[in-house]
Amino acid sequence: MNYATHNKEMQNTLLISEPVIFMKSDTSLLEDGKPFFLPDFSSNVQYETEIVVKINRLGKCIDRKFASRYYDEITVGIDMTARDLQRKFKDSGLPWELSKSFDNSAVIGKFVSMEKEGLDIDAIPFRLDIDGKTVQEGNTANMIFKVGEIIEYASRFITLKTGDLIFTGTPAGVGKVNINNRLEGYVNGNKLLDFQIK
Repeated sequence: MNYATHNKEMQNTLLISEPVIFMKSDTSLLEDGKPFFLPDFSSNVQYETEIVVKINRLGKCIDRKFASRYYDEITVGIDMTARDLQRKFKDSGLPWELSKSFDNSAVIGKFVSMEKEGLDIDAIPFRLDIDGKTVQEGNTANMIFKVGEIIEYASRFITLKTGDLIFTGTPAGVGKVNINNRLEGYVNGNKLLDFQIK
């Protein structure tokens, strides 16, 4: 819920005063272009394209003005979401981690150095193409909570460790994935993610 356009798309009328945080396990990771296999417990798995920040040092209660010291690499990732399960859990007032944290639900691309690529964390364009057609486009300039604010907020509750990954939210344009789709993710025009749905 970190882009106003996605809030509207999901028909969320609540004012967001704090970042919405949930966790994925290490078994959620899918990397190196490996295929994503549709699970048998959902009939509506959707993609959510996001900028992903990799934490490079241990940190607790990090002030946002020092947050940039805790990361130097980013990539584009897909937060795979079992939307039917999420709606069922939310409607029942239950936690919805199972709809977000299942195996291979955190797809990540190749990480790049922000310094070498000349990237400004508050102005990174990114997009997702499916089968050669652009389906999602975003820019970190439009985030409700900037990366520094997310790190400050999360680190109040959870000690951030080297190698931790922070998915920073998705813009509008989420949708269902289908068998044989090819997903390609770009940051600043450079392709960092390329995998297929099986």
